[in-house]
Amino acid sequence: MTDDGLTPLRLDVTKPEEVAAAAAAAGDVTIVINNAGVGGFSTKLLSGAFDGAREAMEINYFGTWAVARAFAPILARNGGGALVNMLSAASWAARPEYPGYAASKAAQWSLTGALREGLREQGTLVIGVHAGFVETDLASFVAAPKTDAADVAEQTMEALANDRVEVLADERTRQIKNALSQPLEQ
Repeated sequence: MTDDGLTPLRLDVTKPEEVAAAAAAAGDVTIVINNAGVGGFSTKLLSGAFDGAREAMEINYFGTWAVARAFAPILARNGGGALVNMLSAASWAARPEYPGYAASKAAQWSLTGALREGLREQGTLVIGVHAGFVETDLASFVAAPKTDAADVAEQTMEALANDRVEVLADERTRQIKNALSQPLEQ
């Protein structure tokens, strides 16, 4: 499906010059979707190098922040618009199998809340989209049930249309979010 009114931009969110170029090319943007992500699964909890965790933090957290900074003034000029950050159920669930990824998503969730507060005055809707495993390359190694990417996109568009700040894309994500208010288990 193509739409003459949409222009997807590919960029490396860790390269400031590419982020700036994307912002310069999209002066009419009203919706920005931060969907860059990496697993950083090579970093294990008690062994191995921190390289994977650093990469996850650089892309998932700092990359989201860089794109938000670059596009916030453009969104403001264009009436507010929306900033959508693709998060994860791992934002709330510490995972010893992939601690770097989970930590980067927890940081990204915190950043999303800060952006929501910081961009409210300019009229920008900031949406956090949380999902468990989604049928994408990032989750290709997992044998667990996965949510269809089109379903996550549809739920995100519904949130945009209804000014909702959060999408909980699947039952497992809703369970994890609900468990946040429960006492910690031993």
